[in-house]
Amino acid sequence: MNRILRQSWKAAALAIGLASFCTPGRAALPPAARHARQQLAAVRAQIQAIARRRSVALAKRDMLGAELRRDDLRIAAARRSLGALRAAALAASHRLDALRLARARNQRSLDAGRTELAGQIVAAYMIGRGEQLKLLLSQTDIARAGRMLAYYGYFARARTAQITAIRDRMRRLAALSQDAGQEALHLRNLRDDAGKELLALDAARRRRAAALLATGRQLKTSEQNLAALRRQAQSVESLIQDLSRVMRALPVGPRRNFAVMRGRLPWPVKGRLVAHFHDVRMQTAQGSLRWNGVLIATPPGARVRATYYGRVAYADWLRGLGMLMIISHGNGYLSLYAHAEVLYKALGDRVVPGEVIAAMSNAPGPPPQLYFEIREGRKPLDPQFWLKGLP
Repeated sequence: MNRILRQSWKAAALAIGLASFCTPGRAALPPAARHARQQLAAVRAQIQAIARRRSVALAKRDMLGAELRRDDLRIAAARRSLGALRAAALAASHRLDALRLARARNQRSLDAGRTELAGQIVAAYMIGRGEQLKLLLSQTDIARAGRMLAYYGYFARARTAQITAIRDRMRRLAALSQDAGQEALHLRNLRDDAGKELLALDAARRRRAAALLATGRQLKTSEQNLAALRRQAQSVESLIQDLSRVMRALPVGPRRNFAVMRGRLPWPVKGRLVAHFHDVRMQTAQGSLRWNGVLIATPPGARVRATYYGRVAYADWLRGLGMLMIISHGNGYLSLYAHAEVLYKALGDRVVPGEVIAAMSNAPGPPPQLYFEIREGRKPLDPQFWLKGLP
């Protein structure tokens, strides 16, 4: 089943890619549109190269970090696969319900037709055989006899039509029963596959927890922990710098300037603020580190939504932030969404306000926490000045 799903995802990705870079029909693209697509492809290639370089560097520098990245990517893939299976199972369940309703309607219609036909047969039996000949011989009024014979003809044809309709309904009922049986089997298979995928997801989560524990053992002192956090922060700054340089060539779209949305943006997720902008994240005798964004405790499995129109500039794993999505809103403004368990958007995708872009973990344990930043270029901004109300 996993192989089938992978093939389905590849086919979907190929279809999306063809839809993105090919023109319907045979008409040639205008030069401006062709240039925009070539520009988008070039930007995507540059950002993918940045992500590959970071992945290779991480694998060389930090084996535990590379293992953690693999586990997070496995979890994200398992969540997407499980979501697809559950959606397919739901659709199959709806189709099965529809088939059962149609079968019940046909059964009622068949029963009613049989009852009506039985009444006609009983009436014909009571009259006896040769009823038309008897009628003809017993009548002195030829015109009236002719009409009665015509009526008998109508009744005979009606009975024939009724028998044909009953046979058609019986065939339809048999076909519906067969379809319902096949759909029920398909639904059982989908549920079995979803159960296996859920087990794989749990296994990936256990591996991730072990990798996190091993990573924590490496940091024996608070100074080491602070140094690791600073390296992670520097990694984010370096990524932002690389993306800011590349994203200048990527058009976001003709939307209202992000700068005028100060204090009007929706929160990316519902929850409770557990860390504010510039709160002290860690302090030791060697110094301190502050948050460049906000940390929001969310319900398990909470869906993360885009705060404004934009384009996905980054959708991958990053040390210290886990599964990270960065959206470019134009004019140097960026929003960052970190610590998600699964990302639903890919590099270059357009997003609109309120669109679901990721989901938090739904595993048992402490509530998941979304880390959210807003930046103007490399400068972090206080998200609470930009977002409306409280999450």
